[in-house]
Amino acid sequence: MIQDIAPHTYHNEYKPVTPDGNSIILAYENGKCFFHKKEDDVSISLPRFRELEGNVSDLYENYIYLFSIDQERFYLIPGLDTSLLPGYEFHETRELRYVQYLAFATVTGYQLWFWYKNRRFCGCCGKPMKHDTKERMMYCPSCGRREYPVLMPAVIVGITNGDKIICSKDEGRSFKQYALIAGFAEIGETIEETVQREVMEEVGLKVKNLRYYKSQPWSFSGTLLFGFFCDVDGEDTLTVDHEELSIAQWFERDQIIGQDNNSSLTNEMMMVFAAGKEPK
Repeated sequence: MIQDIAPHTYHNEYKPVTPDGNSIILAYENGKCFFHKKEDDVSISLPRFRELEGNVSDLYENYIYLFSIDQERFYLIPGLDTSLLPGYEFHETRELRYVQYLAFATVTGYQLWFWYKNRRFCGCCGKPMKHDTKERMMYCPSCGRREYPVLMPAVIVGITNGDKIICSKDEGRSFKQYALIAGFAEIGETIEETVQREVMEEVGLKVKNLRYYKSQPWSFSGTLLFGFFCDVDGEDTLTVDHEELSIAQWFERDQIIGQDNNSSLTNEMMMVFAAGKEPK
C-alpha cells in the first residue's frame, strides 16, 4: 500500500528545524501536487531548497515544517512562486498512486497543506491564526482557540458469502475501477456500527462476524481507513443505493478484477480474498 515505504522510515514528530539546501519543497494548487514525473511513469522527483537559492530572499526564514522520511525533511513555503522552479508541474493527486516513498510524502503533505490552508482564520472570532512553535497546532491569539490536524475515520468492508464477495463502483466519481463498500463514520457510533450501517445503506444487507483486517492512512481524502471482513447475515439479495454506487454485485474469487496498482487497502483486501487468505 502507498504507506508501505520500507526500507524508508516516516517520522511525523513535529520538529520545526531550519531547512538546508537539500531539504525538499512540497507545493500544491487547486488540489494538485507539484512534482516532476519521470520517464518511467512510476516515479517522481521533488524540488529542493537549493534550487531557489538566489531567487527567494527569505528562503530559509519563511517555511512550514511538515515531517521527515529518513534524514530528508519536507516543507511548505507560504506564497511560493512555483514559476521559479522550471521542470516541475502541477499534477492530479491520483497520479501519486505509486508505492514509492516520494509519492507517499507528497500526498501526505497534501493533507497537511489542505489543513493549514483552511486554518488561516479562527472559526470562532475570525481573527488570523498563528503557528505554534512546540507542536503541530494553530492557535488564535485573540480568543485562545486551538486547532489540531483533523482525521476522518472511515471503513472499507469486504462483505462475504462463502466464496463470494461484493465489489462495487462509485457513482459520479472519476475513479472507475472496482472497489469494496466504504463509508465515513458518523458522530456517536463505533467503527463496527459504521460497518453495519454503511452496508445496510449501500447494498441493503445485514452482516455478522466482523473481522478487523488492517488500517490505512489515505491522505487523498484526509481519511484513516479501517478494513473489515464480515459475513452476510441472512438474505444476500442486493438493494443498491444508486445515488452512492453505479454498480454492486457478487463476485466469485476467480472473477475478482483488481485495480491497476497496489496502493490501496481496498485492492489489497480484494486480492487477499481472491487468494482465499482473508481472516476467518
